[in-house]
Amino acid sequence: MNHTKPLVIWGCGGHAREVNHLCEQIGYEVVGFLDERPEMKGKIIDDIPVLGDLTDILSRRNHVEIVCAGVGDPALKRRFARKTIELEFLIAPSLIHPSVYLSKRSRIGVGSVICEGVILTTQVEIGDFVIINRGANISHDNQIGNYVTIAPGVNLAGHVVIQEGAYLGIGCSIREKIGIGAWSMVGGGAFVNHDVPERVLYAGVPAHFKKERGIRDE
Repeated sequence: MNHTKPLVIWGCGGHAREVNHLCEQIGYEVVGFLDERPEMKGKIIDDIPVLGDLTDILSRRNHVEIVCAGVGDPALKRRFARKTIELEFLIAPSLIHPSVYLSKRSRIGVGSVICEGVILTTQVEIGDFVIINRGANISHDNQIGNYVTIAPGVNLAGHVVIQEGAYLGIGCSIREKIGIGAWSMVGGGAFVNHDVPERVLYAGVPAHFKKERGIRDE
């Protein structure tokens, strides 16, 4: 491993703990979690201390790198990424499980997390601060925007476009040549066979409109 700086992970919930588990597998040192809630500071979770907010670790700014994709909520990821950049902390490299093969014809942005068992084929474009969770199947020519979260077991056929901040629920499937609009959510187990507009929730088999979605922290 060429990476030398220890990592600090935004969040301390289930996904942050899984990111810590991934870091253990790839040999990255994690020295703390971050949480904006004052009551969480000082707690020990999975043997890792909660250090507080970024402002509590300003003295470490040049000595650690921050994992912003430690929470599944795309809007929170965006807020944490912006906060990290504004306070001039270093962004951690994308974390990729060793079981994942990343083709030379695919690209991945900064600060993303790709978990165990993910299949990526060819000409896949992955943005910044993206989460692709365990066992997802990402086919050829897919485009995945910044802050997207893809839950475990999601299946994307070829030429699918997932726009910024979308959330794909566990085990859903997206047919080929479909677009998912920015900041929309697809419910768990859904099958999407037509384009999904921005800022909506779609669910069901086949997936259909459920409600509009408001996005926090804009």
